[in-house]
Amino acid sequence: MPLPLYTLLRAAPVAPPEGQQWAELESLQDAAEAGGAGLQALAMSLDHDPVRRVLAGIIAGSPYLRSLITRDPVRLQNLLSDAPEASLARLQDQVTRDLDAAPDMPSAMRAVRVFKSAAALLIALCDLGGVWPVMTVTDALTKIADTAVQGCVRFLFRQATVRGDWNAAGDPNPDQNSGYIVLAMGKYGAFELNYSSDIDLIVFYDAERGRVRAKIRDSLDVQTFFVRLTRDLVRLMEERTPDGYVFRTDLRLRPDAGATQIALSTDAGLGYYESVGQNWERAALIKARPVAGDIAAGTALLANLAPFIWRKYLDFAAIADVHAMKRQIHAHRGFSGISVPGHNVKLGPGGIREIEFFAQTQQLIAGGRQRDLRVHGTLDALKALTARGWITEDVCASLESAYGTLRSIEHRIQMVADEQTHDVPDDPAELERFAHFAGFETRAAFEQDLTRVLETVQGHYQALFEASPPLTAPGSNLVFAGETDDPDTVAALSLMGFSQPSGILAAVRGWHHGRYPAVRSPRARERLTQVQPMLIAALGATADPDLAFAGFDRFVASLPEGVQLFSLLRANPKLLRLVADVMGTAPRLARILARRRRLLDAVLDPRTFGALPERAGLEAVIAAETPPGAELQDVLDRARAVGQEQAFLIGVRVLTGTIHAGEAGAAYALLAECVIARLQSAVEDEMVRAHGAVPGGAAAIVAMGKLGGREMTASSDLDLILVYDFDAGAVQSDGPRPLAPSQYYARLTQRLVAALSAPTAEGLLYDVDMRLRPSGQKGPVATQLSSFAAYQDKEAWTWEHLALTRARVVTGSEPLRRAVEAIIQRTLTCLRDHTKTVSDVRDMRRLIAAEKGSEDIWDLKQVRGGLVDLEFIAQYLQLVYASGHPGVLDQNTLAVFQKLGSAGLLSAADAEALKSAGRLLSDLGQVLRLCLEGPFDPASAPLGLKQQLALAGHCPDFAALECHLKATLNAVHSLFDRLVV
Repeated sequence: MPLPLYTLLRAAPVAPPEGQQWAELESLQDAAEAGGAGLQALAMSLDHDPVRRVLAGIIAGSPYLRSLITRDPVRLQNLLSDAPEASLARLQDQVTRDLDAAPDMPSAMRAVRVFKSAAALLIALCDLGGVWPVMTVTDALTKIADTAVQGCVRFLFRQATVRGDWNAAGDPNPDQNSGYIVLAMGKYGAFELNYSSDIDLIVFYDAERGRVRAKIRDSLDVQTFFVRLTRDLVRLMEERTPDGYVFRTDLRLRPDAGATQIALSTDAGLGYYESVGQNWERAALIKARPVAGDIAAGTALLANLAPFIWRKYLDFAAIADVHAMKRQIHAHRGFSGISVPGHNVKLGPGGIREIEFFAQTQQLIAGGRQRDLRVHGTLDALKALTARGWITEDVCASLESAYGTLRSIEHRIQMVADEQTHDVPDDPAELERFAHFAGFETRAAFEQDLTRVLETVQGHYQALFEASPPLTAPGSNLVFAGETDDPDTVAALSLMGFSQPSGILAAVRGWHHGRYPAVRSPRARERLTQVQPMLIAALGATADPDLAFAGFDRFVASLPEGVQLFSLLRANPKLLRLVADVMGTAPRLARILARRRRLLDAVLDPRTFGALPERAGLEAVIAAETPPGAELQDVLDRARAVGQEQAFLIGVRVLTGTIHAGEAGAAYALLAECVIARLQSAVEDEMVRAHGAVPGGAAAIVAMGKLGGREMTASSDLDLILVYDFDAGAVQSDGPRPLAPSQYYARLTQRLVAALSAPTAEGLLYDVDMRLRPSGQKGPVATQLSSFAAYQDKEAWTWEHLALTRARVVTGSEPLRRAVEAIIQRTLTCLRDHTKTVSDVRDMRRLIAAEKGSEDIWDLKQVRGGLVDLEFIAQYLQLVYASGHPGVLDQNTLAVFQKLGSAGLLSAADAEALKSAGRLLSDLGQVLRLCLEGPFDPASAPLGLKQQLALAGHCPDFAALECHLKATLNAVHSLFDRLVV
């Protein structure tokens, strides 16, 4: 006949001889004796010395269990008076009946919480009192979880039936044959729950099973029904009420948890595991078992998943991930040796997880061929591995003993306050108290015993992996495998400068889940595994790791496939660092790179980091990409591709310090000139094929603005004027569809503008602005030479002559070029009314300030003292002095100041101040336009960009740069007021 629990208690926590626990125990006994016949059995039990010692030790060591003992003496009496197995069965039967009869959610929540607290007290008494061995304790904890989950699922289906959402009226078990599958994972699946464990679940539904679709109300979506049911299940389990909670519930082991619903269809689950399932997920599924809902459907699902879990062979990525799981253990080390205070008995060196992984990794490797290794429990796996000769009997026995000890200590850690913790107390007084609660007479005895166990486990574990190759660089502990964040990896990422390490871990797990097309194939994920540690280290080494990672994540998201990229990065560390710098400093370049992946190949060219190409070299590159005779559309596409590539390479040179920001303006301008010339030639060929040629006809492009001044930035548009001429007697072109000359060149201009600016499959090349042509938008798009001359002589406004100071002919026949240049020279060197010129310039500056002015010092163009003021000073001084000093004319602003100073028209101090200001504003503008597509806001700007700006401004830091910039703007503003007079 089974004996009652109070007669079985023998081992006990060590209670201090003097302490509050004895007084509380006396109070409990007094209450029992005064409680009448109903509590006489408890009073008798408390006279039993083992019972007193166990309860005194519990009251002294566990506030949580003390509250369970003293809150309900009747419950304590019932548990002590019956056999523990009978008590557990009685509690299970009672909660099953209560849940079956529960009319609503509050009733169900109370029933299952009352059950959990009673079962928790019973199991603690059996564990601490030495009645049950540790694995019986874990089995009992798992059984109460099964009872709770099964009863709650059945309750929820009954509630759905009452609401009319689920058509199962009269069915006492509406959850069966429902297609609703609740899989227990991890320790729960292996019947190894710890005392204050959460429960890991994955929920699937099989909509094709039986008549599932027909059972759900027509207006209700299948997925919506099962997701709501799962949400209610989690609420039943973990919502805290006055009666407590049941189990914390974790659904994050489901496929791609960051992007999927909490209940998934079996088709989606199978598709995920077959295509992008991870090796850590294979390890997790070793322990999976169906525990609630449609058990038969769950069994069938796991049978379908068997080929994913148990493979015959391992590829590189699998081996690396197994090694990463091993690294995930060692990443928790945090110290060179084992020290008991504060030690994590689950994750720390020599802890429970090492024993679990010791078994799981070997199961994962060999279970595909040896089916007897496919067991759930850790100790069962060790026995199976021993039988197969994978480990010796001595190792098995040693690990079994250590596992039992560690699990017992883990339970006692969690019993103290019902917290999901695995850390031994680190406070000396708390550690002393805990050692007693764990059954040791002294703290020293506890530390000695635990150290021995931890060192034993650590030795066996290290021997298992001692031949494994390193996965990460020396000194790094970056571990991304697994279902949860590795704490030391979080810490390492924080030290690298990532402000949201958990977000980084989630994103990397998303890569391995195949969230993007680039990482859908196993080969791509293998290459990713290889390059990943170096990649994260490179991104972390940038000035703004968060921005760098976000940029790289967008980059990966844009790729159709990733094998080539990851292979390229692994083989070229310099390229890896460059990509990281681009992502962390220049969001604009990062977006270009994301859209134009082949730019990476161009960066690999050794010439990228050499001298800038000269005109002949650029023309050769463009000619090779756009050979004569090619279709115009193909020429347009290829011109965009090569233009974007070369512009990107100029930006890379600036970013890497290969060239100064000041050199970039001329480089961008030269590139634009070569592209314009090639596209003009292609458009002219097309015009000739369609309409013939105009006798004696020729067209020249006049570059204005920043292109004319060779001051272009990465995002500059093209200010252009097209001037044409033809034989005096020509009336039309000589082709099959002849056009009058004016019509011919107007159409040529329109086609050239489209060739430069229209988007194609290869994207955009340049925006084109032709508003500086004679008569502006009101005038014809193309201007005949004679009209150009007449307009400049008689009609042009002062502001148009200011703009003309930057005019530079960049294409056309030599005679036409010389003719246009002569008109420009003549216009700019004519005598002017000084008073009118000053008045016009100042009026224009006031108008621009009123319409576009800014107080933002980083609006480098429009802020007072900015680029507009500099350009106005240079252009105004050329207009007023060029008649007597034609040598001061130059399209480039800085060159103008140099010439004005050399001619004695500016003092040396003023010339130097203007040149210095021009260099600063130009260099800063180059960096900003290279890196950003919108305005610059110092408060939100990447740190790397601010550092790059400080470098361009020759300042030690960004704060110093802002001071320097303000002083420079004030100086230019003062010079404008003093010089434009």
